[in-house]
Amino acid sequence: MREEAIVTLSFNETYRARTKEASLRVIRLAQQLPNTAEASVISKQLLRSATSVAANFRAACRGRSTAEWYAKLCICVEEAEETLFWLELLGDAGIISKARLKSLEQEYLEILSVLAVARKKAR
Repeated sequence: MREEAIVTLSFNETYRARTKEASLRVIRLAQQLPNTAEASVISKQLLRSATSVAANFRAACRGRSTAEWYAKLCICVEEAEETLFWLELLGDAGIISKARLKSLEQEYLEILSVLAVARKKAR
């Protein structure tokens, strides 16, 4: 196997696991949110975007072409950015403390950064 293919395979495996674990963290967070209308709306949006990052990255790894991989990666970047927005909104609205969200926000910021660089290099 060529070195480039090995690096790509390792990256894909690492980020499949990382995005899935981040999604699970969001699910656990959503399970702990208060039962209010605002929290419910934000929770649903947050769950959709966070799980979409993981699902679309998994689909990207199974892409049939470089163009398909790139397209799915673009979706991952958009959804990671949206996930950050919903996490920030939870804190800014006072639904959950910003301190409690900090680690999860950092994780999605890192995921976003890495996937954005991968997308840029794939052009």
